[in-house]
Amino acid sequence: MSVSPARAAAFEILLRVERESSYASELLHSSASERLSPRDHALATELVLGVLRWRSRLDEELADASSQRFDKLDLEILVALRLGLYQLRCLNRIPTRAALYESVELAKLVRKRSAAPFVNAVLRKLAAHRRRYDPTFPRDISASAGSIARKLAHPAWLVERWAKEYGLPATQKICEYDQSVPQTAIRLRRESVAEELNQDGIKVRPAQLLSSARIVASGDVTKASAFRERQTFIQDQASQLVAALVGAGGSGAAFQTPLRILDCCAAPGGKTLAIADTSPGAAIIAVELHPHRARLMRNLLRKAKTQDQIHVIIADAERLPLNATFDRILADVPCSGTGTLARNPEIKWRLQPKDLGDLHERQVAILQSVMGQVRTGGRIVYSTCSLEREENEDVIQEALAQNNSFRAVDCRTELERLKESGDLIWTDVTSLTCGSYLRTLPGIHPCDGFFAAILEKL
Repeated sequence: MSVSPARAAAFEILLRVERESSYASELLHSSASERLSPRDHALATELVLGVLRWRSRLDEELADASSQRFDKLDLEILVALRLGLYQLRCLNRIPTRAALYESVELAKLVRKRSAAPFVNAVLRKLAAHRRRYDPTFPRDISASAGSIARKLAHPAWLVERWAKEYGLPATQKICEYDQSVPQTAIRLRRESVAEELNQDGIKVRPAQLLSSARIVASGDVTKASAFRERQTFIQDQASQLVAALVGAGGSGAAFQTPLRILDCCAAPGGKTLAIADTSPGAAIIAVELHPHRARLMRNLLRKAKTQDQIHVIIADAERLPLNATFDRILADVPCSGTGTLARNPEIKWRLQPKDLGDLHERQVAILQSVMGQVRTGGRIVYSTCSLEREENEDVIQEALAQNNSFRAVDCRTELERLKESGDLIWTDVTSLTCGSYLRTLPGIHPCDGFFAAILEKL
């Protein structure tokens, strides 16, 4: 019996995540992964993201059971062990013998035959102890940052930061959300798309935040004709909400003059398209630093039939080659992504505290750059999918301290406007704000963690 296609694919992807700092979600949607059958692709996805979510718990058990120094193990052997143990601890439907056998075969596959008996011995030892990883924290245990970090497989330094910023109860919910498979949210470009999805066997239900959003209840939305024709997109509800803040008046708004809108960090293009759909008369410039991502975005816009409304240019947002001024600017800046760990769990093992300072400097530079591109009375929506203060409030405060021609607009006012127009359907608007800013927290809200601030040129 050879290694199954799903396990072989998961093994290769996990190796690339470690060696190349690749993102698992991108590799899982690459052309190589698309060759897997739907069943194998589903299992490969479960294995890759599950191993990355629970990596520290897996490594702790493996280190205790290993007869060799854990930090000296070859990466291939370590990944084979993680895959085997994850199946033992988290996948009820996988027979123990299959998890053990295929992990041993993976070691042989990469010419580590001498390590095969070691892999077999470690996993057999751990298989004798039947325990399950639970993505919720026991309510009868007094939680601390350290206990949450250990049980729910997060770096201690990150959990300690969140506990200080948001409190232990919220931190616990964030970590529990990160360890669960997040729901798939989509944005409908028109209401009738929901029925088209139903005809293609895709069952959806209403979302909790926005009227234009749906939650996929069953089926693979990427196989639907509406998805191929770019009439619906996979997009987290918080991301959709940020895009809604850019438009003036939300869906169906009438503008006296065409708006000029700049999306300064535009790829992959989900927010840009959402802005275009809610501001159909606007002229939009989308800036992307990397040529290959700009090329992919142009292809997306062409399929969505918005290439006449949105002009993509390749440029660095810190040094925009634009002489024009804009009514609205979206600065959805590069960030740590700590609000998206349920979808991108590798981030929590890759990120280091020192990285936040580097990101802060880049984010301030981008915001200061686009401040020079706004007309009087125009607005910037600054956003991140980060939970970290250095990337959010601290960036806004530094930029405003250096440029007194802007003021922060209370996001609550704009959220109430979206609620009145029917775009926002979340009833507790106050829970979506922190001071004058938008703030969503995973586990508290049914979406990724996002931050947004609205700055107006005086």
